[in-house]
Amino acid sequence: MKILNAAIMLLLLALMAAISTASTDKQAYIVRMDKTKITNSTFSSLVSITKPWHQAVLESLADGDELEATPPELLYSYETALFGFAAKLSSKQLESLKNMDGFMSAVPDKMLSLHTTRSPFFLGLTGKKGKNGPWSGSNLHSDVIIGVVDSGIWPEHVSFRDHGLSPVPERWRGTCEKGTKFSPSNCNKKLIGARYFYGGYLAAGEKINETNEYVSTRDASGHGTHTASTAGGNFVEQANLFGVANGSAAGMRYTARIAAYKVCWPGCSTIDILTAMMKAIEDGVDVLTLSLGSTSEAVPYWQDYLAIASYFAFKSGIFVAFSAGNSGPWAYTAVNTAPWIMTVAASTIDRSFPAIIKLGNGETFEGSSFYTGKALKGLPIVYGKTAGVTGAAHCIPGTLNPKLVKGKLVICEPGDEYMTQSERGEQVKLAGAAGILVMSTVGEDLANEPHVLPDILLGTSSSKAVIKYVNSTKAPIGTIVFEGTTYGNRAPKLAAFSSRGPNLAGPDVIKPDITAPGVDILAAWPAETSPSTLESDKRRVSFNIVSGTSISCPHVSGIAALIKSKHKDWSPAAIKSAVMTTAYTIDNKGKPISDLKSHALATPFGIGSGHVDPIKASDPGLIYDITADDYISYLCSLKYNESQIALFEEGFIECKKEQLAMQPGDLNYPSFAVNFNRKARNVTITYKRTVTNVGIPKSTYKVSVEAPKGAYVIVRPKVLSFKKLNQKLSYKVSFIGLSRKKPVVNSAFGSLMWVSGNYRVKVPLQ
Repeated sequence: MKILNAAIMLLLLALMAAISTASTDKQAYIVRMDKTKITNSTFSSLVSITKPWHQAVLESLADGDELEATPPELLYSYETALFGFAAKLSSKQLESLKNMDGFMSAVPDKMLSLHTTRSPFFLGLTGKKGKNGPWSGSNLHSDVIIGVVDSGIWPEHVSFRDHGLSPVPERWRGTCEKGTKFSPSNCNKKLIGARYFYGGYLAAGEKINETNEYVSTRDASGHGTHTASTAGGNFVEQANLFGVANGSAAGMRYTARIAAYKVCWPGCSTIDILTAMMKAIEDGVDVLTLSLGSTSEAVPYWQDYLAIASYFAFKSGIFVAFSAGNSGPWAYTAVNTAPWIMTVAASTIDRSFPAIIKLGNGETFEGSSFYTGKALKGLPIVYGKTAGVTGAAHCIPGTLNPKLVKGKLVICEPGDEYMTQSERGEQVKLAGAAGILVMSTVGEDLANEPHVLPDILLGTSSSKAVIKYVNSTKAPIGTIVFEGTTYGNRAPKLAAFSSRGPNLAGPDVIKPDITAPGVDILAAWPAETSPSTLESDKRRVSFNIVSGTSISCPHVSGIAALIKSKHKDWSPAAIKSAVMTTAYTIDNKGKPISDLKSHALATPFGIGSGHVDPIKASDPGLIYDITADDYISYLCSLKYNESQIALFEEGFIECKKEQLAMQPGDLNYPSFAVNFNRKARNVTITYKRTVTNVGIPKSTYKVSVEAPKGAYVIVRPKVLSFKKLNQKLSYKVSFIGLSRKKPVVNSAFGSLMWVSGNYRVKVPLQ
């Protein structure tokens, strides 16, 4: 009898273990289903008013395995542009789902991360040399709606007040959702929509810390408030941070309406982002701006649900901009690279916040600081072993010795551990130091943060010199002088942190597309969040200075809204073309834009077509337009199979012969990427482009070509003569790889430009 009881006990334990394994073996997935097959399948008999189709599907999975401790957990359902659902499934439930009639795909959720007073003037929005800028006159009177998918928004900020605005557009279908410290009354004629999504974040096993976070659209991190005001915040006078960067702050399209979609807690689930984008499409936004993405390399478009959601937005007439990422200066780091997405890099403006350090040996170096207090004179400098134990060089918590650093200047280097500059500064202050010297190990970026103590940020070359001095001197000392705000510096320069091409997912499309202001940009900030985001920092500000492609992206989104208000019938591709073909590659000192990676010249793999110019983008002369059918043909040219393309175009059956014969480089994109075999000699590749006249009805354009090194370029015809507006004309470009003794290792670049009067319609060649 005891043996029998023991056997039963073992069986029960095994069953419990199986159930436990089944319950913990769960992951969140984005599931696509074939709408026609689901509607016509046996599930249609199970669907009723009280039981939608996705519930019937999930219940059938739960009924199929008695060992499952918990049934599938529905997170979201999609029934408009995208048909499917997001759910938490076990591996067995997933396998059952894959065998179901109507199943298309299941992609696991990924956790992504969040990647101004001077920039409107720098961009010419206010007008230059007595001329009116894009902010003048009737350009501001239309109702353009910008959807901001980010960390939320601080609704009471002056940047989001609705004084003088007309009623909310009747076409708007969105809403303002109630949540923690957020009610529908927080919305107005400026902030017209507010939603929040966290199902995917929780399904990933994360928890929302309600002590520091709001379970609502209210922003706790500051990131979403900053990006929203950069794109479409009100015109606000006397904006500044501790007295620096003083001036009038405004979004690029400061009369635009804003709809906030919160998806970051602080991690950002792909499922939540996808759901927010689908909801924004339904709500009726005109522009979507997303300053977030993967920190790893780009994946094929059919595996990227943000690329798929962006395609649906494109089909709905919505312009979509994403940040390129902050993983530079390394090659192949750009993400969000689908051709229907505007991928934005980051560069400097002509404003800086100089601080000068003078070493004991007389050497001086210029860095950056937002500190405006008195100079720190003749203080000892400590670093590494002279500041504490192992890890002190990186100012890791617990490594700095107060007895060694009190009243001194402490050097902090970046390390493998993830710490912000401000967090390192916090450790230096806690140890009693007088100031921090923030070192750089890559590039000459001076993208600083609001530290809690006097600071100076130095570029790589200056950092090396300072460390060399400290390591070779028995009693090193330094003096730091803080000079406030200066203007008229050489700009733009490509930020070293800005992610670079080539485009891993589609090498026939140059990415990033464009660069825009993204270094030390002042914009709105939540009233209850410190400028450093540190809990120990009790300072509160209305505006803050932030850097990143997260900040450059909403600049372009706001400019797209500005162009949309002037050209209401333009497609997202037309707006994108206008921005790209009118971009400039010469800085404000008449020199080619440089790269802060090493002060070398920036290439299209860093800045795309160049720096955005909103004045010229509003009147580009010619545009390269692209339709949804063109993009499907492009996917066929990439040799995607029918099931992969069906993720973009439901009901897709097969690629036509002419689509399969198309080269990826034939996409009517405003750039050319030619990928010769490294050993190729005298090989010719020919691509076709079609341009539409949106400038002067009767006009003639002549071509001007700067060929990439190692290639010969032939354009036919060399002249395009237009007789009316909206007329389309085509041309072909042949690239001939010249004979050479050694294989080409690095890419070479050039340009092709159509010229007519004051119009310069330029595209990069690679």
